[in-house]
This record gives sequence, C-alpha cells and structure tokens, in this order.
Amino acid sequence: MNPLPDRTVIVGILATVGLVFAVVFWFVRLAPSVEPPMLWKEQPTLEAPGKAPTSLSKPGSLI
Repeated sequence: MNPLPDRTVIVGILATVGLVFAVVFWFVRLAPSVEPPMLWKEQPTLEAPGKAPTSLSKPGSLI
C-alpha cells in the first residue's frame, strides 16, 4: 500500500475541518438559544421612585 501524497492529506484535513464547521454553524442557526438577550441596562424596579430598597432602609442591614 502506497502512502498518500502530502497534498491529498492536507486537502482531506481542510475538507474535514470545513465540513465540521459547516455542520456546527448549520445546527446553531437552526436551533437558536432560548436564553433572553443580554440587556445593557437593568430593568426598572417596581418600587415607588424615591423609596429606598427595603434591605437598606433597616438599621444595621449594611453590615
């Protein structure tokens, strides 16, 4: 059995790597993540404006 030429081996490796990337990206595109997108700002709280959070309004709660 004769060994394969270097060019054939390199082309085979590149084709395999390309096929793996294509399959991975194809499956990621077909099944997007179900996580909510990351928001740059936090959502507004439901408390009244100007009211301190309950954990900070109690004496000694900062310790």
